[in-house]
Amino acid sequence: MFFWLSKVIGFVGVPSNLFVLVGLAGALLLVTSYRKTAIALLVSSVLAFVVGGLSPLGNVLLLSLSERFPRWQDQGRPPDGIIVLGGAIDSDVSQARGALELDASAERILEMLRLARRYPHARIVFSGGSGNLVQASVPEAPIAGELLGEFGVAPDRIILESGSRTTAENAQGVRAMLAPKPSEKWLLLTSSFHMPRSIGVFRKAGFEVEAYPVDWRTRGWSDAVMPFERLSRGLQRTDVAIHEWIGLFSYWLTGRTSELFPAPRPACDSSASSGANACQPG
Repeated sequence: MFFWLSKVIGFVGVPSNLFVLVGLAGALLLVTSYRKTAIALLVSSVLAFVVGGLSPLGNVLLLSLSERFPRWQDQGRPPDGIIVLGGAIDSDVSQARGALELDASAERILEMLRLARRYPHARIVFSGGSGNLVQASVPEAPIAGELLGEFGVAPDRIILESGSRTTAENAQGVRAMLAPKPSEKWLLLTSSFHMPRSIGVFRKAGFEVEAYPVDWRTRGWSDAVMPFERLSRGLQRTDVAIHEWIGLFSYWLTGRTSELFPAPRPACDSSASSGANACQPG
């Protein structure tokens, strides 16, 4: 039920979709006696497109998410494994064309391959099923598994989870498959703006991971004052940011994460006897 509700609410919660719906409502009301309301809705729709598409609003909202977790630093101890969340492979097009097709989050796949080579003993876990509400879709995980094999990653290092449809299911599915030990070190690789929600659900699942954000999309806070040159680009940025903020709030509201806006935890005390998973927020 949550999956269906998340998709329906997610459609309406995408700003560009909402702006269109407001404009359509205004256009329909023009032929009724509610002309003032109709004009107000049409003007609001146009203004919303201008603000959402040309102003720095999208960057401000995205930076608030992407800057939450800093870039991962190697402290000398190699990870036992790397968990990569799906959302970077267009599985339907890849299957139809017989060739790998990546989307705007392609950095997840590129960094997965780089880390697989950098840490030759680490297990690579790819979690990604089908999130298509309308029709059956091809899971991402098998495609990622084939790609890893083509790049020389040994089969015994590859773990695929293809049943998840949401970020919460990613965490639950991976936790159940791995049964991680407290002493193990796992990296979680996903887009920087998606990291707060992802960390939140993994913590809720009882799986302490280290954030490895990629796919930044901005240069930093200097972009918070830069308008967009193209309406489409600004709207796309605003859509992504608002979608993620809605996801954060809905996950917290439904208990899928115990933190509304998860943040990095302080480094563990190396003298702690209960292992890495004993770290607590400050």
